[in-house]
Amino acid sequence: MELGDKIKYKRTLLQLTQEELANRCELTKGYISQLENNKTSPSIETLTHILEVLGTSLSDFFHEEVHPQIVFGIEEQYDKEFNDYLQTWLVPTSQMLTMEPVLVTINVGGKTVKDMPHNGEEFGYVIKGMIEVCYGNDKHICNEGEAFYITTNKIHYINNIGSIEAKVVWVSTPPNF
Repeated sequence: MELGDKIKYKRTLLQLTQEELANRCELTKGYISQLENNKTSPSIETLTHILEVLGTSLSDFFHEEVHPQIVFGIEEQYDKEFNDYLQTWLVPTSQMLTMEPVLVTINVGGKTVKDMPHNGEEFGYVIKGMIEVCYGNDKHICNEGEAFYITTNKIHYINNIGSIEAKVVWVSTPPNF
């Protein structure tokens, strides 16, 4: 949004006419009109005074609210191939966030790399197939439509023990993949 548009927006929020704003700022209505139509630029001093009348400051006026990305398209995902599986990062910036969701596609008879103990937690949901969650010395079968949840204080990995390719949405916190 351009400077004049922002000033007009603030003015209309306060239900002031151009003439009322001009009078309060000791300016002309024509000057306010030119300013709002982006036909002139005010000095810093004049802009500061206008913004004071509009109930804001230079820093607040120019502060642009950052809107985080909410939806991530297929074209933003990226893959990394391993011997027995493919790992797809579903949110490309997740390594800088609190959680890291990935889609793991494991070939028949394949397994993920053994993940050494670390701080954190991991959650997985089996979209397709049947896997074995290996957690320390324990092994747990997890079928399509089922989920697993572990703390990551033991060696952990998953095996595809089914007869078809397995797909698992796997979320790690903090990011670890």
